[in-house]
Formats: sequence, structure tokens, C-alpha cells
Amino acid sequence: MRVGFIGLGSQGGPMARRIIDAGYHTTLWARRPASLEPFADTAAKVAGSPAELGAASDLVCICVVDDADVEEVLGGDTGVLAGMTDGGIIAIHSTVHPDTCRALAKTTAFQSISLIDAPVSGGAPAAAERRLTMMVGGDPDALERCRPVFETHANAIVHLGGVGAGQITKLLNNLLFTANLATAKTALALGEALAVSAQSLTDVMSRGSGNSFALNSIGQFGGSLDMLASIAAELLQKDVRLVADIAEKAHATPGAVLDAADAALELMDHPR
Repeated sequence: MRVGFIGLGSQGGPMARRIIDAGYHTTLWARRPASLEPFADTAAKVAGSPAELGAASDLVCICVVDDADVEEVLGGDTGVLAGMTDGGIIAIHSTVHPDTCRALAKTTAFQSISLIDAPVSGGAPAAAERRLTMMVGGDPDALERCRPVFETHANAIVHLGGVGAGQITKLLNNLLFTANLATAKTALALGEALAVSAQSLTDVMSRGSGNSFALNSIGQFGGSLDMLASIAAELLQKDVRLVADIAEKAHATPGAVLDAADAALELMDHPR
């Protein structure tokens, strides 16, 4: 399978590297030449446009930041769809609105191209160590065709339903993580108010029933959210907004998890 990859940032870069190292014929494209520099020592080819990448690929993996970026690299005269041929597959690894994926899947179907949404969780280290979790929505046969490529960087590849199901799952995961940041941060702050240090609390609670990924993420920075906020606040704000919109349109009540996530965003000075 010939693979194209667009979105070579902190998450996509290590994923692309694993695909290349596994020996797949890989083509890359990036807006910024600097994003391509880490791949200069590999066998990967560089396309002049997303359309050129699409023409050279059976599977195109998209790992850009948001909905607008996904739509931009796929559409238009120079987009992936302008070059990709019948029978191809597009995998959206970006975390975006499920409706975006559903609308794009209808568009790609007219060209006999399958689109699956396949966001991931775990971060760059997990990709490098082949232990990403991938949440997939879409045609199960398309997933099976892609599975060997995905297994170069993911060890848990879960099919969750139709197009959009992967995005909903990833967004709920991020919503819960954001909510856990608020509960962990306020628990540590309460402990300090009661004369128990944040580090001591983290050491104990990380071994008990109060443990969470969020707790350890805050604990490694001495109980402060500042570093996490500088890295992830904007992305978490985007994802919480998406979940809130999806829930509202579905007339579903998010309840305490959204309240807690909102509290975390407030603590990071990025209110929803």
C-alpha cells in the first residue's frame, strides 16, 4: 500500500516516521519546509501539492489541527481529492467535529474513495513506541485494508461504528481528561490548604483509587496547571466546545463532566 501523510507535527510526525521505517512507500506534504526536514534522511518522497500526494497514494493520512485545515488539504483544485483515484482511502487522524467527517465521506463517496475517521490517543512517545490507541469510525473493510499501516504505530485499533464514531469517542475521552484536570488540581490545592504538599498528595493518590492521568500530569509540574495550559489549553478548549455542540444538537445532557471540564478551562484561562 502506498501511503501519503499530511500533518507532520508533534503527533503526526512520529506516526509518519513509523510508517516510513516499516518500509511503506510514503509520500509527504507540508505547508512549511521545516516540517519536512526531519524526514530528509528517509526514503519518503515529498509532493509538491496535496493533489500530487493524493495521486501517489492508496491511503492518505491526515493529521492537521482542525476542521478548516482538514477541509483545505482535501478540497479545491490542489487538494488531495483532486489527485486521488478510485478505490483510495482517506484516514482523518485529526480530532474534529464528526459532522465534518460525515460530510466529507459523502463527498469522497462520489469519487469511490472511502473516508474513515481515526483519531488517536497517547501522544508522540506512544507513536514512537507503537502503543497509540486509535478510535475508528467508518467502513470496517476499509479499516482492515489500512490495519497493517496503522499497526506500525498503534497497538489498540478499535472500530466503533459509522463515520464520526471515532471522533465522538476521542472527544469524550478529551472531555473526561479535561474534567479530571479540574478535580485533580482542586484536590491538590485543597491538600495544600490543609498543610499537605501537592507532591506528597500526588505520590500517594497516584497509588490509590484517586489516581488518574490528569493527576500525574499536574503532579509532574509540582501541582501547577501552567505548563499544561501552555501546551494543551487551546486544543482542549476546542474539543470541549465540539462536545458541547454535539450534545446540544442531540438534546443530550452532559452533566457533571462538562461542568468539571468548564472549570478546568477556567483554571487555564481558556473558558469555553
